[in-house]
Amino acid sequence: MTPRARPAPADDAQVPAPRASVGGRPFRLARPPVSGILHPRQLAVTAALAVAVFLALCWDVSVGEYGIPLTDVARALLGSGDAGTLLVVQELRLPRAMVGLLAGIAFGMSGALFQTMTRNPLASPDMIGLTQGAGTAVVAGIVLGWDFGPGTQALGLLGALTSALLVYGLAWRRGTTGYRIILVGIGVSWICLSTTDFLLARGGRFQAQEALGWLVGNLNGRDWQQAGPLAAALAVLLPAALLIGRLMRTLQLGDDVATGLGTRVQTVRFVVLLTGVGLVAFATAAAGPIAFVALAAPQIAQRLCRTAWPPPLAAGLTGALVVLASDVVAREVIPGTELPVGIVTGVLGAPVLLWLLIRVNRAGSGG
Repeated sequence: MTPRARPAPADDAQVPAPRASVGGRPFRLARPPVSGILHPRQLAVTAALAVAVFLALCWDVSVGEYGIPLTDVARALLGSGDAGTLLVVQELRLPRAMVGLLAGIAFGMSGALFQTMTRNPLASPDMIGLTQGAGTAVVAGIVLGWDFGPGTQALGLLGALTSALLVYGLAWRRGTTGYRIILVGIGVSWICLSTTDFLLARGGRFQAQEALGWLVGNLNGRDWQQAGPLAAALAVLLPAALLIGRLMRTLQLGDDVATGLGTRVQTVRFVVLLTGVGLVAFATAAAGPIAFVALAAPQIAQRLCRTAWPPPLAAGLTGALVVLASDVVAREVIPGTELPVGIVTGVLGAPVLLWLLIRVNRAGSGG
């Protein structure tokens, strides 16, 4: 009896995507010359998420020792109201909420880019060492006494970029594949974690406490000093991520098919890597490595929109909604105590990770 031949293992770990929407409508504009396909459900979900994010922002600003009604918060955001409310909303609470909103957008969009590029829902920046690389660089800055302020953004970018280049270089073998990027990224992630532990052990007690509070993912004490550079980075990286998203759709068909359609696979993959690294680096430098947002937000957005890939804009808005809602929970779960937002996202994200691992295992393509 001849044993049944086993299928060759796939080079890219893939998981069946949720049922994609088939309601797309083609369109073409004469001026400017633009054509594409409109997905009404995706547009509706994205608009609903934008409204939900604004409400979550108002909710986050209204919560605190001095409670403010949502209507007063909305008026204060538009510049009207009494002086006390304007001071609390615009000067004290809005910067913190804006850091959470912008960091959530950056983490969500970055996760969508990496999951689409590797065609694997586990390939978030948390899992392939980019967040840990940014964290190691920032902790080194704290422990070694380098500038901890505006320089934090540069340190985070340097750490994430170094990790990304290390992952990309070690995964290169006549090109890269998503599966090799994930495996190498896990190794780089552990190297960064070990380095961070070593730095914490060598640092002083005050420096270690400061670094640990940041490593959890924290919005406490964030102000315009962190929000400003993050907003400037998003002004450049967000349009780039949306444009790259159009090029990445052919990667969903596989490297061979994408190459046959004229896509420069390795070039697109490298540009995606740089854009995703920038988003992760600035978000991590501003708010710390908030756990699981980059992993869960794209998957939630993909299922809400019923697309074959995580839509970057919807994923970013979902990430912002998750961070803002988690921040409210973190401040209200224990009265008088403001927990770091990363603790809440970690508790909520762990079941999502287990669920994704089970799906990968059932698909038989997790390696």
